[in-house]
Amino acid sequence: MLDKSAQSGRAPLAEHRNDFYASPPEAVHALLKVENFHGTIWECACGDGAIVNVLRGAGHHVYATDLVDRECPLSESRIDFLLEKSPAFPISAIVTNPPYALAKPFVAHALKLKVPKVVMLLRLAFLEGSGRSSILDGGSLARVYVFRNRLPRMHRDGWTGKQSSSSIAFAWFCWELGWNKPTEIRRLSWTALP
Repeated sequence: MLDKSAQSGRAPLAEHRNDFYASPPEAVHALLKVENFHGTIWECACGDGAIVNVLRGAGHHVYATDLVDRECPLSESRIDFLLEKSPAFPISAIVTNPPYALAKPFVAHALKLKVPKVVMLLRLAFLEGSGRSSILDGGSLARVYVFRNRLPRMHRDGWTGKQSSSSIAFAWFCWELGWNKPTEIRRLSWTALP
């Protein structure tokens, strides 16, 4: 019997190598044009450093951790974010592209840590479904930045096939501690508009 993911054209989870898909730097550059960050940022699923490198390149101090060592510069590995408490130093924001299969637990845990700002690169479809109501309708989702153009190169780790744009719509989801207004939906581009 075929794995359901193979029938759908997706790779089975066993091939995802800990569900790691490298983040396109273009997505992070676009985020920095619309969101301000101060203090230490925690990239808790840093992978190979795609998000970390852009944030550090923009002058931000980044604490980088991941469960698996993928050679992200100046990072700590074997850190399971879902089991972590806040670090011993102040964190002003969590910014990450969580493993797809663990997106909801990553968001829920980050919000439980009471960090002032939580920003996650997620599939736009994350807005759907009643199972995520507690984290989406809880009042602290401040902004959703929907990419008007599909992000490039969202391939799983180890992919050697054709490089292409993603067929999946993504958005940056931004939660703010103490936010008490309606969620703002904004469109964002990683390329200059024509």
